[in-house]
Amino acid sequence: AHLAALVLARGGSKGIPLKNIKLLAGVPLIGWVLRAASDAGVFHSVWVSTDHDEIEKVAKQFGAQVHRRSPEVSQDSSTSLEAIREFLNHHHEVDIVGNIQATSPCLHPSDLIKVADLIQKEGFDSVFSVVRRHQFRWSEVKKGENKMTEPQNLNPAKRYRRQDWPGELYENGSFYFAKRHLIEKGYLQGGKMAYYEMRAEHSVDIDIDIDWPIAEQRVLSFGYFGKEPLKEVKLLVCSIDGCLTNGRIYVTEDQKEMVSYDYRDIVGIDLLKKKGIQVRFISERDCSKTLSAMQLGCVAKVSATNKLQVLEDWQKDMGLSWKEVAYLGNEESDVECLKKAGMSGVPADACTVAQKAAGYICKSNGGCGAVREFAEHIFLLLEKVNSARKQ
Repeated sequence: AHLAALVLARGGSKGIPLKNIKLLAGVPLIGWVLRAASDAGVFHSVWVSTDHDEIEKVAKQFGAQVHRRSPEVSQDSSTSLEAIREFLNHHHEVDIVGNIQATSPCLHPSDLIKVADLIQKEGFDSVFSVVRRHQFRWSEVKKGENKMTEPQNLNPAKRYRRQDWPGELYENGSFYFAKRHLIEKGYLQGGKMAYYEMRAEHSVDIDIDIDWPIAEQRVLSFGYFGKEPLKEVKLLVCSIDGCLTNGRIYVTEDQKEMVSYDYRDIVGIDLLKKKGIQVRFISERDCSKTLSAMQLGCVAKVSATNKLQVLEDWQKDMGLSWKEVAYLGNEESDVECLKKAGMSGVPADACTVAQKAAGYICKSNGGCGAVREFAEHIFLLLEKVNSARKQ
């Protein structure tokens, strides 16, 4: 049976404009679930249903196929079921749909693999995700009503301790798997049903802007970063022009060059060095005098005609794997380095091709705190590596 992953991602959003491709921890929101779906290895095809050109570009960047949905199922009032049925009408080869919510960035391939087994091997017609919550519910009393609230799932005289109460299961909306015959009848849940309980830390749903910073921290702690195990970063190589500086060069009347930099970036460099991470700089132009004036105390290669060759030489000399190398660049000349490095980033104002090659896109522009921000990203991932070791 053809099992297809389908992510619904229309361009309109009442809460956050183009929420589905807004950067979350340096990755477009939809990219987190597409990476998980692709690496699960259980889907015959991975699709994004959208009505927006920019979402289509991002979907293809993460290896998904795109179904251009019609205006009829792209309205604020359109339901997920309507969009899924339209998809099936155009793709008769699909027997089972795994509808994955774009706004669940902590989804892991291991969850999707287990759900696929429930459908394909254990014969369930539909499987949906739930999360366990320990919350006491009370009846609602509307304004003006002359009555008291009543407990719904507890006895106030004998309140459970959390450890003595198993809690309750709630849908978390991360995914709904269903066979074609159910969907064609108008159901996402039906027939022989099963729920799949997700871990609470993986159950993240972004609905409103205030959730974004919280979700970002959750993703960095519990998100899925790819098949390869994370390793500690031991070397950060940073492009000077456009990353450490804003790329502008000021020329005085006596023909001396001046550049500006952000002190926050210098602090970030010092913090990296204190963590035992070497920081090195690279530039296509001869800016040795500028570096000398900054007194950074870091190895640098200027007038570099081949940045990738320089990076490879440093990596080999230090005996590092690519997973232990981080690279911050911003120009087309940085693209191959960004692709090679285990951790890659660009400032917010980097060129388009560099942004596509990077794993993390900073919120800060070059010369305005991007180095410090990328350093913080490295520190958070180091915490994730240490946490994985302890487990």
